[in-house]
Amino acid sequence: MTSTASEAQQGRAPGEQPPSWQQRLRRFGYVPRPVIGLRERLVPPYSKPGTQVWSVLGVPPVLAAHLVRWAAWGGPLLVALVAGLMRFWNLGSPKAVIFDETYYAKDAWALIHQGYEGQWPKDIDKSILADPSGVTVPADPGYVVHPPVGKWVIGIGEQLFGFTPFGWRFMVCVLGTLSVLMLCRIGRRLFRSTFLGCLAGALLAVDGLHFVMSRTALLDQVLMFFVLGAFGCLLIDRDRARRRLAAALPCDDEGVLRPDARVADTLRLGWRPWRIAAGVCLGLAFGTKWNGLMTLAAFGLLTVAWDVGARKTAGAVWPYLSVLKRDILPAFVSTVVVTFVTYVASWTGWIVTKGGYYRNWAQGDGRGGNWTWLPDWLRSLWHYETEVYSFHVNLTSGHTYQSNPWSWIVLGRPVSYFYESPKPGEEGCPATEKSDCAQEVLALGTPLLWWAACFAVLYVLWRWAFRRDWRAGAIACGIAAGWVPWFFYQERTIFLFYAVVFVPFLCLALAMMIGAMLGPPGSHERRRTAGAVGAGVLVLLIIWNFIYFWPIYTGQTLPIGDWRNRIWLDTWV
Repeated sequence: MTSTASEAQQGRAPGEQPPSWQQRLRRFGYVPRPVIGLRERLVPPYSKPGTQVWSVLGVPPVLAAHLVRWAAWGGPLLVALVAGLMRFWNLGSPKAVIFDETYYAKDAWALIHQGYEGQWPKDIDKSILADPSGVTVPADPGYVVHPPVGKWVIGIGEQLFGFTPFGWRFMVCVLGTLSVLMLCRIGRRLFRSTFLGCLAGALLAVDGLHFVMSRTALLDQVLMFFVLGAFGCLLIDRDRARRRLAAALPCDDEGVLRPDARVADTLRLGWRPWRIAAGVCLGLAFGTKWNGLMTLAAFGLLTVAWDVGARKTAGAVWPYLSVLKRDILPAFVSTVVVTFVTYVASWTGWIVTKGGYYRNWAQGDGRGGNWTWLPDWLRSLWHYETEVYSFHVNLTSGHTYQSNPWSWIVLGRPVSYFYESPKPGEEGCPATEKSDCAQEVLALGTPLLWWAACFAVLYVLWRWAFRRDWRAGAIACGIAAGWVPWFFYQERTIFLFYAVVFVPFLCLALAMMIGAMLGPPGSHERRRTAGAVGAGVLVLLIIWNFIYFWPIYTGQTLPIGDWRNRIWLDTWV
């Protein structure tokens, strides 16, 4: 950009000197904050990684340039590959039905074979592990309290690899691995930095809670995947909408983009397929567990706020009114309407087979009333949903591993999914041991990652409140959508592993804080060095912490003393 254009952006006529107070302060090291052009504010450019590292490693310049260009996808794919190798390693172990797999693995098998969940005998788990081919799917309908999408996902793996621990964990592991890849790309787009995007994905790859949930056939990891997918789709939609605004705005004689009230107020942003894709993802999240509906509300407000910000930046005089006239209705259809259509469609198996629980309620106990003009299946589904809602809000029976949402962020009460006490000389327990060993799968986040994330959450809240950083606001929205709703149901039996839904946003917050530790562009060498050392030490400690807890994430047999060394808090037992 020419110096004349730069002066125009700063509100000075060409050749005009900066204010005298700035000239005086420069004697004491003052440097004015660079003024960002309108085009860059609407569509920030990606940072260009340098080739210095490759030069130090002796890589030829031509190859180094190719590696830098491929890093946008090569880096995320490499991080996801490492995450996948860790998650798929010995996936069928422990060969057991652990924790709530006893519900979802069997419900998924029934859905795949008959379209609705069955009423399984209470003692069937041992028979399934011994000889799954000899197990018959029960035709009697089972009363289930979660929508079917997550179980359909689990069932795909069972259809591919059989009614075995590996089979019912396979698809959850696939989604856990893909979520690492998605977070790398989401972080890259959010921060405009391939390095910070890959860092966020790498942090997710070594989070213990995400790791354990990727290796367990529960619904919450599936929910997390679709929530993260919706966030990524909305992020792409934000960039595309702002790019259209920038393309429609006029340029002055110097080629500098200028705000225009008429364009900003009246421009229709047209077809927005990524917002519709976000609606589908939110519908699949809602169709996995009902708390996906809270995410719909949060993300719906977020995407509208982004539209307001875009039109305001482009020069709209009344940006809220402009969004109300031009964007609200398409946004509502793309998110809310598409979400509910997707949710209802997810019940297709229950609707068409007519064998599910309450499927024929409208033709029996529900006959008559004011709503008989609606289809019977829809009235039956509505009745089913009201019964399920009543179950959820009244679920107050105590559980050993229940926890208060206030304690989640500090890992106050993790959940033990599996525990056995092998005797000396059995199942990997050394014969020299004087007492039984311990074999556990503990749904525990990597402690140093989560405790560092406590400070990262405070940092992004500060950035959002006092610097008006939209990226920090987006991260805070993702955390709040997955965490805050549980504070309204503290009497309900709830667990720490529900927090896996907002773990990716904790990793984004931590990556953003680490980026701040590294220093802003233009920082002097000493500042960069100190920041790099501090950030590097923090990341290496988090990786070490994950490795240290690996045995109790994967159910390996440990001498009881080694197991106790990993139980850092009394509340973890």
